[in-house]
Amino acid sequence: MSKTINVAESVPNQGFFQFLLEELKPKGKIFTPFNIISFPIIILGLVIIYLRFKNGIGSVTNLTQEVPWGLWIGFDVVTGVAFAGGAYVLVFMVNILNLKKYKPILRITVLNGFLAYLFYSAALLLDLGRPLNVVNVVIGNNYGVSSVLFLVGWHFLLYMLALFIEFSPAVAEWLNAKKAHRFLTAISMGAVIFGITLSVLHQSGIGALFLMAKDKIHPLWYNSYLPLLFVVSSVFAGISMVILEGSISHKVFTDYMDKTDNKHHNSILVGLSKICALGMFVYMALLVLVFIHEKNWVHINSPYGYWFLVEVIGFVMVPMLMFAYAYRSHNTLIIKIAAIMTLIGILLNRMNISIICYRWEDTERYVPSWQEFIVTLTIVFIEIWVLRWIVRRMPVLRSGPKWAAGSH
Repeated sequence: MSKTINVAESVPNQGFFQFLLEELKPKGKIFTPFNIISFPIIILGLVIIYLRFKNGIGSVTNLTQEVPWGLWIGFDVVTGVAFAGGAYVLVFMVNILNLKKYKPILRITVLNGFLAYLFYSAALLLDLGRPLNVVNVVIGNNYGVSSVLFLVGWHFLLYMLALFIEFSPAVAEWLNAKKAHRFLTAISMGAVIFGITLSVLHQSGIGALFLMAKDKIHPLWYNSYLPLLFVVSSVFAGISMVILEGSISHKVFTDYMDKTDNKHHNSILVGLSKICALGMFVYMALLVLVFIHEKNWVHINSPYGYWFLVEVIGFVMVPMLMFAYAYRSHNTLIIKIAAIMTLIGILLNRMNISIICYRWEDTERYVPSWQEFIVTLTIVFIEIWVLRWIVRRMPVLRSGPKWAAGSH
């Protein structure tokens, strides 16, 4: 049994607050390349966030009344939510389809999803002119309860709660809270079903938001099937992120993984590559149908048309074929490369819809300020720090205490 579990099981003996103080102490090396790079950026980002709230959003961004949504929405919310789609896909596979092969990576995937939604929702506050008015989404005050944005806000809130409940047994095991663990485990299946439903709804809801921007988005990226395309793309985007994060975790957190689960890492990657290939095939088929139905070939022979082909062929079709080949040949290196290319493709697609090809006919275009990039990196880096802190202390990649084994 690992050192972390022994510490957790001593909570009743040493006192809860003393236990927490011990857990707050750093574990592992302090002066790592990641820490040296990320820490100064986080400090600078926090200063910029302070200035944003002190002097207003216009003091640190290039947003205007004509372009109210920029990098913080386009990346942190629209793209980040797609990257977090692996949580609901893995939960569905393990708990509904009973594919126990993927259970070793379930907790880390749910944790990633929860932290992504938590931090991206916090990033959303930065983009609001009046951040305190975000409570109107919850209480319905001066807010259109029939609007898509109202639904997306509630989906975000409830899905974060569902993800926390799904992950909460690991917290109970860390705190050696046996009674709480039994209760949280009992209600987790309800949270699973509720969370899957919510995730599909809000993935499509974000796509539905852009249906109102028909005259602003380039025709190659706008169509009435955006909600469906957002849902389908979130499947292989989320799984690709699971592949990338799983490969990194396999290297960084080897000491925190069970040896038996560690051996199945390559087999899990091969299985996930099949899901990505199938998901991307469905997505490509939908894109072709939309392209023909909307008669978009008239836009191809143009700079935007070439850019569209780069996105679709270079970062959808090519990685789809790579996933299919890697599944047949069990080549994990190709799987990892295809996953990175897929994530780049999703990033391009979401940024094209929300920024690059938004108001595409305007002479003056929005370009994010350097402060916007720094704040975005700050949010990502803080999320990684929190993830690392949790993995090193809670039973996320390894088995929990023996008393909890029967409830998994």
